[in-house]
Amino acid sequence: MSSTLGRKVRDLRQEKGLTLDQLAQATGSSKSYIWEIENKPVARPSGEKLNRIAAVLGVTPEFLADEDRTNATVDEFDEAFYRKYQGADPNVKEKLKRILDVLDDE
Repeated sequence: MSSTLGRKVRDLRQEKGLTLDQLAQATGSSKSYIWEIENKPVARPSGEKLNRIAAVLGVTPEFLADEDRTNATVDEFDEAFYRKYQGADPNVKEKLKRILDVLDDE
């Protein structure tokens, strides 16, 4: 039986349409390591790995690690978006700014 962490990782990965291989590659992990996190009840990734997994899945590490929380809040999505934005290429950032400007004008 998997842990709450494992279920969250698996559910979010599948929602994003990612395979085990894709999540592993994006986080610098092996496919078997991601499988263990998703399927073994005692799997506990390091803080660094948890941060990487959370960033790829678009949630906070706290959301993944908290056994009692099953829904990410809007603030957590905002934080995840901001982290992705911070790491984005300058051209991508500029495109996002233009998109927001267009949406603000509507």
